[in-house]
Order: sequence, then C-alpha cells, then structure tokens
Amino acid sequence: MDDLTSEFDLVLQAFWLTIQLAALSGVVSVLLGTVLAAMRVGPVAPLRVAAATYVNVVRNTPLLIVFVFVFVAFPNLGLLVGTPFLLKGVLAVSFYTAPFVAEAIRAGINAVPLGQAEAARAIGLTFGQTMGSVILPQAFRAVVPPLASVLIAMTKNTSIAAVFGIVEATARMRYFTNNSPDDTIVFLVFAAGYIIIVELLSVGAWGLERRWRVAR
Repeated sequence: MDDLTSEFDLVLQAFWLTIQLAALSGVVSVLLGTVLAAMRVGPVAPLRVAAATYVNVVRNTPLLIVFVFVFVAFPNLGLLVGTPFLLKGVLAVSFYTAPFVAEAIRAGINAVPLGQAEAARAIGLTFGQTMGSVILPQAFRAVVPPLASVLIAMTKNTSIAAVFGIVEATARMRYFTNNSPDDTIVFLVFAAGYIIIVELLSVGAWGLERRWRVAR
C-alpha cells in the first residue's frame, strides 16, 4: 500500500492512458461501425459483401491476433511504421470493436419501420440522405443498451495493449505486483479503477437512454 500511495501519480497516469485509449477507440469504432452497418443494408452488392466479410472475419478473430497484425505484421509490410504506440492501440481496438458496433446498429436499423425508408425515398431522398436524416437517428435511439455493452467490453479489452508496450492500467498493475509483497491490495485498487470507468459508461448510457425515451 505504501508503494501505491507514494507512486499514486503513476496509477493516475495509467488510468488516464486507459481512458484516452478507450475514448479514442470508442469514437473510431462507432464511426467505422456505422459505416459498416450502412454498407451491410445498402443497395450496392459489392459493398454489402465486403462489409459482411469484414464483420464475420474480425468477429471470429481473437483480439490478440488483431493486435499482432497492427503491431507486428503491418510494420513488417511497411505499414504504420513510426506510428505512436497509442495510435496503434486505438487502431487495433477499433478494428476489432467496429464489427460488434456494426451489428448492434444494424439491428437498430432493422427495427425502424420499413415505411420510414419508403416515405423518404418517395420524397426524393437518396440512400445516404435517408440513412443520415431518417433511419440512423432512430436506430441509435433503439440500440443504446447493446451499444453501451459493446463499449464497456471494449474498455476492458484495452488491457490487451499492456502486452504491446502501452503502459495503461493493466501494465502499471503488473509493475506494482512485481514490486509489492501484497498483490491483493494492488489488484483491488486497479479493479476499483476499472469498475469506476465502467460504471461511468453505464450511467452515461442509462441517462442517454432515458433522455431519448422521454423525447419519443
């Protein structure tokens, strides 16, 4: 406990890096997942096939393998050379999480009554305008709980970044356990940190769901 107290700034820095990694990955995942969902329900067959292939392949690939591709395979192919570790971590987590986001949003799109899209097309809106102005706003309202679950899982998945040199919370926990005679206290402190982050996400999702439910 003395080590944790005297070096608590390292704990805070580690969790701040975890928050940065989770926040950036969440934004990229939602954007990429939305594009994938739109491609999967869109009228262009090659895009539907490409999106479905990406979703099915990545969803059945362990996150660790995605990290290996981003941190090892891509640089060996001349890609992402010199890219900061944090950005590589964001890309790895985002590439992995986006298909799960896409499936959640696609479920929301399918929940929107078909008449909405037909009415939009009847007044001359294009597919992109229909998705952006009519379908997606309603779809996002419907998928707040499953989308929140995906983002919570993503936040916990950021711990894999510790294996690849990103000194986030899990990596810092390993540092303290290697230098502490009592691992239990270290585990409890870092577990509490993760619980706080996840609970903040849960409360935010609950508030958003409640607000949008009232708005309807």
